[in-house]
Amino acid sequence: MNQEELKEYLPNFTDPKLLQAILEKGQIIHLEPGKILMEPGQYIKMVPIVLEGSIKILRMDEEGKELFLYYLDAGETCALSLTCCSASKPSEIKAIVEEETTLIGIPIAVHEQWSNEFKQWKDFVSNTYQSRFQEMLVALDAVAFKRMDQRLMQYIVTKMKQYKANELQTTHQEIANELGTSREVISRLLKQLEKKKWIELGRNKIYIRDDFEELISK
Repeated sequence: MNQEELKEYLPNFTDPKLLQAILEKGQIIHLEPGKILMEPGQYIKMVPIVLEGSIKILRMDEEGKELFLYYLDAGETCALSLTCCSASKPSEIKAIVEEETTLIGIPIAVHEQWSNEFKQWKDFVSNTYQSRFQEMLVALDAVAFKRMDQRLMQYIVTKMKQYKANELQTTHQEIANELGTSREVISRLLKQLEKKKWIELGRNKIYIRDDFEELISK
């Protein structure tokens, strides 16, 4: 990969010296869907920047229950990973590859150095913290203030946008895990949406109407 190719993936990076540093220090990694990239308790050895694909970030409690926080899409990195890198603390999140993904891993040893050396890297880190903080507030508000049916419908919209498709391949248990509830609750709520003809349930699949987002906003 050369600088021009890298700029196509990371258009916010235009400094030739920074681009060259990323190419020299970064490690390109290809990951298949379902691969667990990080688990709580592990020490983070690199700052992952997604070039293609997406990675799902989850928070886990002591009992192993999961709560979906946000996705990492192309051109993005994980604010919680940056925090753990800076503080030399083990990971507090679980990262799972959602679809076929290519990322470039930046060694944590150069992360702080680049923050001092390259303004665009410093801005990238700062913007990452700001955008992820807002997403985590949305996740927190959903848990604290929204009913489970509202959270489920928003979850479906998020998945539709993530995959750019109206067909989701997932199980009721997987949805329940990410929303921090039981499979029975999710199954009941999905059946209610099916009765409204807003979705159609298949075997490990959910077919969603094109106007689903408009319907839930009324």
